[in-house]
Amino acid sequence: MVRLALLGLLSIGLMWTDHRHNYLQDFRSGVAFLVYPVQAGVNLPVQAGAWVLEQLRSHQTLVEDNRSLREERLRMSALMLRFEALEQENARLRELFETSSRLRDPLMIAEIMAVDLDPFRQQLLINRGRVHGAYPGQPLINAQGVVGQVLESHALHSSVLLISDPSHALPVLVNRTGLRTLAVGTGNPQLLELRYIPPAEDLEPGDIVSTSGLGGRFPADYPVAEIIRVERIPGEPFARVEARPLARLDRSREVLLLAPVNGTPESEEVFGDVFEEPAEDAVEEVTP
Repeated sequence: MVRLALLGLLSIGLMWTDHRHNYLQDFRSGVAFLVYPVQAGVNLPVQAGAWVLEQLRSHQTLVEDNRSLREERLRMSALMLRFEALEQENARLRELFETSSRLRDPLMIAEIMAVDLDPFRQQLLINRGRVHGAYPGQPLINAQGVVGQVLESHALHSSVLLISDPSHALPVLVNRTGLRTLAVGTGNPQLLELRYIPPAEDLEPGDIVSTSGLGGRFPADYPVAEIIRVERIPGEPFARVEARPLARLDRSREVLLLAPVNGTPESEEVFGDVFEEPAEDAVEEVTP
């Protein structure tokens, strides 16, 4: 007991002396230098484990960031595709609006819902019907030229007969010479035939034909087609003339419906017989 007390007093004395005069500073530094490798060795597993966990967390973070960036890039790519489509659609709509601003007739824009370009059936389905003011026989155009006319008008949609339908005939005239003739569909959306043209008539590839206004259905002076071939066969009473529709019937997405200035006419008066009545009117004009 006495020994413990003496050692305690000695320890207190040494601590007080070291605190006041720093006699043991070099001794402590030497002991710390000798003990440091042991401390580092003891702490090494802890540091290694923390380093491994940090690396795993960093790798996982990089993987997640990479995945998020890839998903964001895909979303942005999809948006860019949509923006390009919208830009092209806006360009088409601007063309339609520019066309409508140059025309006196009231217009209504319609979107094409379905296309049937069978060689024996050239028709469209549009998203305008009776509730929107569409009626049978109503003419359709786009920014380039004449498209066709409404065949059947339902409540919310309508069927459209294209000018390229084999049963469709449209009275037209050649802009350069004023010759009246008849543009008949061939079942090919890129080809029309001009009928009842004598071989002596002055026609050349590149001539533009427009609506003549005859028949009471299509207003006059709307561009229809460009003549691409004139063949004069000896002994035949009429020349063979082919024309390309200007409206690009197999590519349009929006069309314009021409509305009559004085209100919607009755269906019977406007539509009549789509296939026969225009042909008779046109033949009467071009027959000497």
